[in-house]
Amino acid sequence: MSKFLNPLDGSVDLITLALMEDLHAGDMTTQYFAPETTHCRSQIVARQNAIVSGVETVADVFRRVDPSLSLRIHAREGESVKSGSVVMDIEGSTVSQLAAERTALNFLQRLSGVATHTRTFVDAIEGTKAKILDTRKTTPGFRVLEKAAVRAGGGWNHRMHLGDAMIVKDNHLAALGNIGLQKKIDVIRKDHPDMTVLLEVDTLDQLRAFLKLSGITRILLDNMRLDQLREAVLLTNGKVPLEASGGVHLQTVRSIADTGVDFISVGSLTHSAIAVDFGLDFQSS
Repeated sequence: MSKFLNPLDGSVDLITLALMEDLHAGDMTTQYFAPETTHCRSQIVARQNAIVSGVETVADVFRRVDPSLSLRIHAREGESVKSGSVVMDIEGSTVSQLAAERTALNFLQRLSGVATHTRTFVDAIEGTKAKILDTRKTTPGFRVLEKAAVRAGGGWNHRMHLGDAMIVKDNHLAALGNIGLQKKIDVIRKDHPDMTVLLEVDTLDQLRAFLKLSGITRILLDNMRLDQLREAVLLTNGKVPLEASGGVHLQTVRSIADTGVDFISVGSLTHSAIAVDFGLDFQSS
């Protein structure tokens, strides 16, 4: 899961890039304070309650630095852990563990932060029919990992990239000009029968017009008030799934879900998640 395709130059390995940031000039401190022959046992420990994500990436970091390290994973992807819980045991070269420590923890704290933040939104709408969706507002290069973290937190993934689904927004409609929207959707359906097609609306009048179209997968209700969302649900009457987006916060998400929409997209799942605190603790012999 740590390798991604980059359309500019082939492939980019995030673990390699992250390790290069720390180790391109060597580890000067460890060079003087940890003899190469030293071996130790250590544990990655949660410093706070969290939903864990990224454990396999963390394991990849340690293996990349030193394949001879012995690893034992205690927390599964998406598992809830308490402060003080051991996430992973590591045994082997002290030099290797110190070299991998910061990079491994950086992945774990970031991805677990996304998963933990997502779970708070999922829990907030429990009992409604709505599903929490992420967006493409991800850390550049980390999209696959962050969207996996959203799933670990109980959320659902929106489109992964621009070729994954079509979301027709106001700028697209402006670019379309005088060509009929239904005609364009018909062409899309002919060329890509299974393509997901979403239309974004920001007024109820626009919604009424779009409900007359065929071939739509979902309609996005952008920055609508709660009364408008409720009216949109009544107007649609189950004809097409509805997604609420824009201005969604933990304090408002339950009220939005209670309007009866099917999906709620939340950019903050990835762009505003706070890192979870984990530490690598060496164990006495």
